[in-house]
Amino acid sequence: MVPTAYDERPLFGLTPVETALRHARGKAAGAARSTALIVAADTVVDLDGEALGKPADTAEVRAMLRRLAGRWHVVHTAFALRDDRTSADLTEVVSTRVRFADLDEAVIEAYSASGDGLDKAGGYGIQGFAATLVEQIDGDYFTVVGFPVARFAAALPRLGYRLLPAQDGAQRLREARTG
Repeated sequence: MVPTAYDERPLFGLTPVETALRHARGKAAGAARSTALIVAADTVVDLDGEALGKPADTAEVRAMLRRLAGRWHVVHTAFALRDDRTSADLTEVVSTRVRFADLDEAVIEAYSASGDGLDKAGGYGIQGFAATLVEQIDGDYFTVVGFPVARFAAALPRLGYRLLPAQDGAQRLREARTG
């Protein structure tokens, strides 16, 4: 893990896709130089063209959930790769449609009070209790979680890397050997 100096503030005048891309690139660019591949990502919830970022407090979580209830929205997760050894970089964005169930006030209040949505775009995390709030997804689940693993693995060869299982079963990033 390499810390980044990037300050993730709300961006105005950009589409939600552009916002996710700008934040992912900024996080990668703000990381210290490294001999390891730098991987950064950012997720934005897009409701009718409006970017819903991380809520400031539980009141904002409640407001976001009320707006998402019973509706489709799109989750955009961008990732940025930076290889300082070769000066190569790559950025992609993956989008998935999500439909929330109709939510009553008791569920909205309980979920917002749990604190689970405070650090997540759109005020919810599908990998937790909020999975029960989602009626349907159209696309990649891991994009909604916050990192499109399959697209990341597919992008690695363009920078000379592959994601392979290690002997102990843990995934490791390895340089691709060619020729």
